[in-house]
Amino acid sequence: MTTAVDDDLWSAIGDPTRRRMLDLLLVAGEGTATSLSQQMTVTRQAVAKHLGVLDRAGLVRGAAAGREKRYRVDDAQLARAVAQLSSVGAAWDARLRRIKQIAEAIQQNQ
Repeated sequence: MTTAVDDDLWSAIGDPTRRRMLDLLLVAGEGTATSLSQQMTVTRQAVAKHLGVLDRAGLVRGAAAGREKRYRVDDAQLARAVAQLSSVGAAWDARLRRIKQIAEAIQQNQ
């Protein structure tokens, strides 16, 4: 695996509510805790806490807009997450190919 896996990044992405928030932000381009909570089944306060986790992981960036913050997805950090996922996927593909080879060798020797 060539890309180091960032556990904090994947912990942030691992939550389904935060993944939904990322989807909404990607579609809309930006959003506030209030606008996101109107599209979800969680409270504004819960959305704000999830946005804090995403912000600490670098997946979103917030900019003050009046009394709220407007959040946007950080494209570079999202690309980093995609690269990590691809790397992990490739490593597991290689492991599974090796397991298949071993199983086929065992079967041939029986």
